[in-house]
Amino acid sequence: MKLKKCFFTVLCLSSSIMMLSAQPVFSTKTARVRFFSSTPAEDIEAVNTQALSKFDSKSGQVNFMLLIKGFVFENELMQKHFNEEYLESAKFPKSEFKGQILNIASINLLKNGSYPTTAEGTITIHGVSQKIKATGTITVANGKLSLKSVFKLKIKDFNIAGSDIGKSIASELEITVDSRYD
Repeated sequence: MKLKKCFFTVLCLSSSIMMLSAQPVFSTKTARVRFFSSTPAEDIEAVNTQALSKFDSKSGQVNFMLLIKGFVFENELMQKHFNEEYLESAKFPKSEFKGQILNIASINLLKNGSYPTTAEGTITIHGVSQKIKATGTITVANGKLSLKSVFKLKIKDFNIAGSDIGKSIASELEITVDSRYD
């Protein structure tokens, strides 16, 4: 009985390792991107759970793309103002990040664990592209990969204007990216 259990454990571990090593490109259509704005007047939060992401585990290249209209707010009026007045989602319908995980060689994708990462690349929002560098974590758990990062963006860097920026909308937003790859 113990021999069967041991064999089964080795078989499961081997298949997980083979899946990871045979699959250099991971992807998902359900990455989660959240932004948060906090001012003394109010906190604003929106979440988009339909971001597309690809991660090449060999080269470290990582890409994200999302539709601006996919952000959901608790308050429908905020969502309308966000799309029509601030992000102008009819004119600039998507946002994307194209970058590289700089320390990909130090991450063992065949071993369960959490690995600190640094990504560098270009983010495009509101038709404006900016270079950014962000830290994050890649987690490997039983053959599954996930990537998480929290970073700040300044609204003015993307030519987003409005009378409430700096008052009820923070001039710097906290962005959280959480991607679980298939």
